[in-house]
Amino acid sequence: MTSTEQLRAGKGTRTTATPPAAAGSRGRWLALSVLVLAVLLVAVDATVLGLATPFLSEDLQPSGAQLLWIGDVYSFVIAGLLVSMGSLGDRIGRKRLLLTGAVAFGAVSVLNAYATSPEMMIVARALLGVAGATLMPSTLALIRNIFQDPRERSLAIGIWGAAASAGAAVGPVVGGFLLNHFWWGSVFLINLPVMALLVLVGVKLLPESKNPVAGPWDLPSVGLSLVGVIGLVYAVKETAAYGPTAQAGAAALLGAGALWLFVRRQLTLPAPLLDMRLFRHRGFSGAVLADLLTVFGLSGLVFFLSQFLQLVQGRDPLEAGLAELPAALGAVATGLLAGRAARRFSVRSVVTGGLAAIGLALGALALIDQNSGYPILGAALLVVGVGAGFSFTVTADVILSSVPKEQAGSASAVSETAYELGAALGIALLGSIVTGVYRGFPVPEGVPAPVAEAAHESLGGAVEAAGALPGGAGEQLAAAARGAFVDGLHMASLVGAAVLLATAVAAWFLLRGQQLADHVEH
Repeated sequence: MTSTEQLRAGKGTRTTATPPAAAGSRGRWLALSVLVLAVLLVAVDATVLGLATPFLSEDLQPSGAQLLWIGDVYSFVIAGLLVSMGSLGDRIGRKRLLLTGAVAFGAVSVLNAYATSPEMMIVARALLGVAGATLMPSTLALIRNIFQDPRERSLAIGIWGAAASAGAAVGPVVGGFLLNHFWWGSVFLINLPVMALLVLVGVKLLPESKNPVAGPWDLPSVGLSLVGVIGLVYAVKETAAYGPTAQAGAAALLGAGALWLFVRRQLTLPAPLLDMRLFRHRGFSGAVLADLLTVFGLSGLVFFLSQFLQLVQGRDPLEAGLAELPAALGAVATGLLAGRAARRFSVRSVVTGGLAAIGLALGALALIDQNSGYPILGAALLVVGVGAGFSFTVTADVILSSVPKEQAGSASAVSETAYELGAALGIALLGSIVTGVYRGFPVPEGVPAPVAEAAHESLGGAVEAAGALPGGAGEQLAAAARGAFVDGLHMASLVGAAVLLATAVAAWFLLRGQQLADHVEH
């Protein structure tokens, strides 16, 4: 019998007691409100930078490559560390890890707000990712332990998932409001009061839980998982932006080799960071894949649409943020209904339908141009939110329900790794396709070489450079740059649509027979 089977059978383990704060119905839901606050803030922070990009570009003057790193290094680092942090929470206590990470998240936010160079900004975003990696798996693992009734847990996960999806879409609204009144660093300083509230309330309301037989934390496994995930994501990013290069190939080999060693090590350790036997379960693997690619579509869409709304259609930051709200509304509404829908119909039909909806909405974006009215954009965003709410919530429930609660941290880390890796790949792959197409636009005659070089780095750089040119040259440069950006958006939308529709087909087969639990655990 494997270690997982022993845990399921209840052999050789003892369960940590549930403190009074989580015992009553009111205590459970109050505790959930604290966890939702944490996940909402981390999700907001992943997308709030999108609207600040033009202002940050003007102030720090990053290159196109540096701008992409500023946008996605946060998600890269979180993705690389989530499995390790989920396992650490199983060992030292999820509440302790969550509150420690919240303090660190607030402190590093100050460093982000006052960054004075692109290099400093990239390092600060990476450190914020380290702190964020302690928060996400802890929240989902605590839900797994607090809510023993599967139907209550499905609703709790729905609320949690709605907060994660809504946070990604609400980020631009929060950013838009702040950018209309303050400088770009304010989008980070908003973290401080929220994290302070989380710590003060969480100390009293959250129960502690951990795996009493988890074993030691294996540092070599931590290093291998970090190098493996970041290496592979970097390779994808570089290849999407510049085509196959020796540097990208080396990163891919390094990442693949590190992950291969990580898997081998986990299979030999008596107390692994991640029980790889979980992936033998077809439903678990299918849920992880669907989880990753749901967020791939959502994050990539929000990232480049923020720039389209501001720099192509000329909306101010708050207006652009409000324009993206339909995604949040759709995700919240369907996230709360997803568990009930999966029980009434089936897990695979709900997840497959959600993925197909996102794919079709991405495909519709290939029809927009610089003068497209808001209805087509709003409708596409609403459909993406509806699809993400169904798919993301049900897959998170499937992943958590597949393991005993003692392994909740590791399992939730897998779910969160898929989430953050999807966000990183969405920004890196789809964003890099946009950038790659954009860089090829022809510069009008008479534009000085230094100005043309700046314009090719990013759309924000082109709009700024065009404003400094005399006469019609500036207008021609801006028009050419905006047209190229829209062409890149069309290409990225079609690639994203193809990926999501193919995943929908795969999910239909991988999730065959998968059901959500109905009975209370004892």
